[in-house]
Amino acid sequence: MRLGSAPTPAPAVAAHHELKKSPHRAHLDPCAPTVPPTERTRTVVVSPGSSSPLSRLHAWRGPNRVRALLAAALAAALFALLSLTGQSPARAAVAAPAAAGAGTGYWHTSGRDILDSSNQPVRIAGINWFGFETSNEVVHGLWSRDYKSMIDQMKSLGYNTIRLPYSDDIFKPGATANSINFYNMNTDLQGLSPLQIMDKIVNYAGSIGLRVILDRHRPDSSGQSALWYTSSVPESTWLTNLKALATRYQGNTAVVGIDLHNEPHDPACWGCGDTTIDWRLAAERAGNAVLGVNPNLLIFVEGIQTFNGTSGWWGGNLMGAGQYPVQLNVANRVVYSAHDYATSVAQQTWFTDPSFPSNMPGIWDKYWGYLFKQNIAPVWVGEFGTTLQSTTDQQWLKALVDYMLPTSANGGDSFSWTFWSWNPDSGDTGGILKDDWQTVDTVKDGYLTSIKAPTFGGTGSTGGTSSGTSSGTSSGTSSGTSSGTSSGTSSGTSSGTSSGTTTGTTSGTTSGSTTGGTGSNGCTATWHTDNSWSGGFTATITVTAGSTAINGWNIAFTLPSGVQETSGWNATITQTGTSVTAKNLSYNGALAPAGSTSFGLQGTASGTISAPALTCTAS
Repeated sequence: MRLGSAPTPAPAVAAHHELKKSPHRAHLDPCAPTVPPTERTRTVVVSPGSSSPLSRLHAWRGPNRVRALLAAALAAALFALLSLTGQSPARAAVAAPAAAGAGTGYWHTSGRDILDSSNQPVRIAGINWFGFETSNEVVHGLWSRDYKSMIDQMKSLGYNTIRLPYSDDIFKPGATANSINFYNMNTDLQGLSPLQIMDKIVNYAGSIGLRVILDRHRPDSSGQSALWYTSSVPESTWLTNLKALATRYQGNTAVVGIDLHNEPHDPACWGCGDTTIDWRLAAERAGNAVLGVNPNLLIFVEGIQTFNGTSGWWGGNLMGAGQYPVQLNVANRVVYSAHDYATSVAQQTWFTDPSFPSNMPGIWDKYWGYLFKQNIAPVWVGEFGTTLQSTTDQQWLKALVDYMLPTSANGGDSFSWTFWSWNPDSGDTGGILKDDWQTVDTVKDGYLTSIKAPTFGGTGSTGGTSSGTSSGTSSGTSSGTSSGTSSGTSSGTSSGTSSGTTTGTTSGTTSGSTTGGTGSNGCTATWHTDNSWSGGFTATITVTAGSTAINGWNIAFTLPSGVQETSGWNATITQTGTSVTAKNLSYNGALAPAGSTSFGLQGTASGTISAPALTCTAS
C-alpha cells in the first residue's frame, strides 16, 4: 500500500500464504503416485543459447588458487590499514566486486555489511527451496530429482545460498519424510529422518561452496502463524528447537545463520513492550538462546505487518527497527530481513499509483531500505517473487533488482537476497524451475543476473567453531509519519546514496546546501535528495553540531509552491503552507561537538526538487 494509506486487509495477504506455501496443487501433488522411473532424469538442464553457467562461475572465482590467496592477503592488509586510519573497511568495499574466496568461516556484521571471518564483505544471493515446513517434511521435488543434482543446478545458475524453510514438526519423535523417489536417485536419503536429510543437504551444499540459512517457517505444517507460538506449539518449544539446530550445526560453517520466524503479522507488534506480541523482544530472546549455544551464527530477524498504523507485507515492515533495534548478547550478529511481493500475490495501492514504478524506491526506503542506506545494519530480502504474468509485476521486479544494487559495482556492499522460489509448486509465484522440475524459467532467472554473486569456498561437514566477531553494535533509524510518531536511534549515521531505479526515473543526486547553524545557532544542516521521480521525492537531512555540544535542534526551510511533505521519520515535521519545521525527537536531540544525526522525509512534487536553504537552531 502507499505510505499513509489504510492497512491492507489481512485476508488479501493471507491468501498469498495459503497458496504460496501449499504443497497440494492438483497436478503437482507430491503425495500422488510416483511417476514411472523411466520419466525421471538427473540431467541438469541449461537453456539453449545461454552462456555456460559454469564458465561464469569460474570467472567469478578466479583462474587459480594462488590469485585467490593473493586477493585475500591484499584484502586483509587493506583492512588493517583502513582500521589504523579510522576509515570504515565496509565503506571502502563500495564499488568493488566481492573478492574471490570470500565467505570463509563464520560471518559477522559491520554497519550495513556482512563480513566473513577474514573481514571480506559477502553478498547472500540465493534461493528458497521449501518443503520441510509442509506435511512432506522434506524439500519438494525429490520425487523427480536427486537432491545433489538440484543443488548442483542452483550453483550452476549463480545462486550462492539456500534458504531452507522448516516447521517444528520435523523435531517430533517419529517424524518421517515422504514423497522421495529412491530409484536411481536420493539413495543415501533412504531410511533417514527429516533432520538427517537436512544434514545431507547442508553438508553437500557446503561442500560445493554454497551456504544455508535455516528458516523457522511455521510452528507446524498446517499453516502460517501470526506469532512465533501457538496454542499447540508454545514459545518454549520454539526456543528448544532453535537451540537444537544451533547445537546440531555447531562447527559447520555451511550454516551461516537462522531466520527466527517467518512473516510475523498482526497482532505482532514491534517495540510495544507486551511480551506476548512484541516480536522484537521475542527475537531477542530467541537470538540470545541460539547464540548461547553457537555464538558465531547470524540472527536473521524479519519485520512485522503494522507499525504505528502503517501496514505492509507480512514480515516486510521494519519501520520500528530503528527506534527499537534488536540487541543481542553477542554484538554484530543481527541481519534484518524484509519480504516483498508483486500483484500475483496480492494487490497493494502503490501498484496503482500514477507514479509506479518510480515510487517504489521511496516505499522500500521507508519500510526497510533506510536500515542499509544509513549504515545501521545489513538488510536481506529473504523472500520476493512473482509469476511475471503482468506488466506491473515485470516492472516491479526490475525496479526491485535495480534497488538492491548490481554486484559488479557494489560487491558485498549491497542488499542480500533469496528469491522465492526454486520450487515450481508455489501457487502464486511459480519458481525458477518449471513444472517438470528440470527446465529453468530463463526469463525469470534472467531478471536476477545483475544481483547474483560468487559462491564461496567449500566447507567440511564438521569442524571447530570460529569467533570471527567484531566489536560494537549499530543502532538505527526508523521510518514513521509526519506527525512525529516515528522514532529511532541514530548513532552518527550518514545519509544513504540513491539506489538504482527503473527506466524513466531520476535518481537522487542533488546535494543539499548548508545554511545557518553558525555562531549562536550552534548547528548546521544539509539536504540530500535520495530519490526523485515524476510526482515525488525522498530526502535525508543531516544535522551537525558546532564546536560545542547541543541538547536539541530545530530545522526550518521553505519548499516551493506545490511541494508537500507527506511522511517523515526521526523528527517531528510540520508543514504550514510552504514553510516546514522539523524538531528532534527525544532520543536524537543531544549531539556531542561536531556530532551528527539525520532524519528523512517523503513528499509530492510536480517536478525536480532543488535543495532548499536550511536554518538550524540549537537548544
